[in-house]
Amino acid sequence: MPSKREPSGPPSEEFMLSRMRDWRAEHERELTPDSLDDEEDVKLPDARAINLALRVGELMLASGESTEAVSEAILSLSVAFDLPRSEVSVTFTTISLSTHPGGDSPPVTGERVVRRRTLDYFRVNELHSLVQQAALGLLELEDASARLEQIRRARMPYPNWLIAVGFGLIASSASVMVGGGAVVAAVAFLATVLGDRTSVFLANRGVAEFYQMAAAAVVASSIGVGLLWVSTTLDLGLQAGAIITGNIMALLPGRPLVSSLQDGISGSYVTAVARLLETFFILGAIVSGVVTVAYTATRLGVNLDLENLPSAGMALNPAVLIGAAGIAMAFAISLAVPPRMLPTIGALGVMIWVIYAGLRAFLDVPLVVGTVAGAVAVGMVGHWLARRTRRPVLPYLIPSIAPLLPGSILYRGLIEITQGTGGAVAGLLSLAEAIMVALALGAGVNLGGELVRAFQRGGLAGAGMRSRPAARRTRGGY
Repeated sequence: MPSKREPSGPPSEEFMLSRMRDWRAEHERELTPDSLDDEEDVKLPDARAINLALRVGELMLASGESTEAVSEAILSLSVAFDLPRSEVSVTFTTISLSTHPGGDSPPVTGERVVRRRTLDYFRVNELHSLVQQAALGLLELEDASARLEQIRRARMPYPNWLIAVGFGLIASSASVMVGGGAVVAAVAFLATVLGDRTSVFLANRGVAEFYQMAAAAVVASSIGVGLLWVSTTLDLGLQAGAIITGNIMALLPGRPLVSSLQDGISGSYVTAVARLLETFFILGAIVSGVVTVAYTATRLGVNLDLENLPSAGMALNPAVLIGAAGIAMAFAISLAVPPRMLPTIGALGVMIWVIYAGLRAFLDVPLVVGTVAGAVAVGMVGHWLARRTRRPVLPYLIPSIAPLLPGSILYRGLIEITQGTGGAVAGLLSLAEAIMVALALGAGVNLGGELVRAFQRGGLAGAGMRSRPAARRTRGGY
């Protein structure tokens, strides 16, 4: 009887990843402190492996990755390098890893503290690749440590000047999107770059981030108000308010907002609250800067007309779609997303706007409903792309939601507040609407990810299908 034909060549990487996840699920109890056996042979964990896992987690967290992804990465490395019964704790600023050798030996615990954060999705992408290769057995401990040093010292895919230019391109694209025109877009670019350089100047002198953001908003808003005064005086008819709208969209904290909701959903409540507070502090700084300039301009007699405030509305014309793609790709550049991902991110930016504007225009759905629908679609596509390409998901999600960031709504609310007592209530309602839209964006992209996760195997190679503790703390436990 002929034997079965043996498969030719080595197994595929996808097959190996699947086997690693299944192995993790089967041996999960053996890797937890509940399985301690005093009679078993004790093998002390390798301190180099603990150090590597902590340093990888520290760099991922400092570069803008979510708490859940950092925990999965450290857990995957602990499996790859035989760290027994590992417990991982990741908060907003601290990473701890404890491993118990067994027997009478005490646990070995290490900790790293994140003191400086620099959003860099290029490094996040490279670190995910390192973890995947280590979990597959393609990297020995020494090779993984050397690879980590290469990633730490690697140059970003864009020069520093292009990162600064990226912030200006966000504002200019937003200005085009809301109908500002070429002149306003150019001034918005200049104003936002000057505001960003002001915040960098203050950062180099140790000024707190709150005041850095407020100063950036003041500089850009002052230039916008100045152009508005010139346009009114000379009857140029420029939509100068689009400068302030574009600057607000460049400064809005989309990344901590999405991460805070993601952490809360995954059960990391302490980190979720910390990120949410970070979001509201940044938002408070922007509000303080813009309100200060708007109030001063009103007192000086500059006409901030509420009837002609810039807004893209529900338009689907080519200029708006180009602006949506430009905002998404410029946001990606400012976050150091690898260049090969930019076309996809631009397409996602157009997709979220088309879904939002189409639903509002043709089905007359409320603002928040349209926002949630677009965000869910982007969340599903982004998570699917991340799993298919085995890349982190945040580089897809954060820039793609930028076209729907509530810059116009926030600007309207701030102007209404400065118009006097009668407009204060309307201004507060507009601010509340802006916060609702922002939360809808964050919740929507996370819901899209949950829908993808429910039908696919989740996590990094060593994390397994049951890697989310929060699910097992509730109904997932029985």
